[in-house]
Amino acid sequence: MADVRVFVGCCGFPFSRRKYYAMFATVEVQQTFYKLPQKDTVERWRREAPSEFVFNMKAWQVITHPSSSPTWKRAGIRPPGNVENYGYLKPTSENIEAWRKSVEIARILSARVVVLQTPPSFGYSSENEQNAREFFSIATKFIDDNMVIGWEPRGNWSDHQDVVEDIVCIIPRVIHIVDPFRRNPVICSWQRILYLRLHGIGGREVNYRYRYSDDDLAKLANLVRSIIEQYDSIREVYVMFNNVYMGDDARRFKEIAGRHGLNVV
Repeated sequence: MADVRVFVGCCGFPFSRRKYYAMFATVEVQQTFYKLPQKDTVERWRREAPSEFVFNMKAWQVITHPSSSPTWKRAGIRPPGNVENYGYLKPTSENIEAWRKSVEIARILSARVVVLQTPPSFGYSSENEQNAREFFSIATKFIDDNMVIGWEPRGNWSDHQDVVEDIVCIIPRVIHIVDPFRRNPVICSWQRILYLRLHGIGGREVNYRYRYSDDDLAKLANLVRSIIEQYDSIREVYVMFNNVYMGDDARRFKEIAGRHGLNVV
């Protein structure tokens, strides 16, 4: 277990990037979800960070969320083509082009995991299952060898874990992302990366205002440890906090996880 590196970080920067880089070794960039930034902006982010710092990023929302989503309106985006062909992992030319542009940004960052978080409205159905299968089969052809696609399905997919397993374990380099306090991840025999996103305990899908207690974080450390012990293929674990208090919660988790014998980065 000592050779399994556990990266701890936040979904977004809770304070200045300079301070963040001094405290953590990874981040999940959020700006890329709302609107894809200019390439020179992303190049500056990469230059500013330590050479060994690991970026992950959340893919552009037009791939996963339909045009009716309020986040489209807030971001003020008008992607080209037919807006009805965007969102819900539809294997359309519009969605594939949006994915290609997302991967271009991920490549500049040398991103490890590119996160596709589908909304609860993209629940399980035969149509959505087929869309996911076709989209991921195409999407994996665009990513670099050092990247994986992380799919965080919200909604009722947890009631169809067998389908999720069949999708991610048949299509190499697609991994299942969960909040481990809410559901168990599907882990494939070939999988080297485990990616967890922490959205707060309680509520429905998220409870962003939740502050994790030391007992919560100790339980989380034990969950991570048990997964590492159970699956020999895992070599990297990312524990990414996504709540109001994520900076402090992530800092405390690093300390607690270290005391529980995890090789924390």
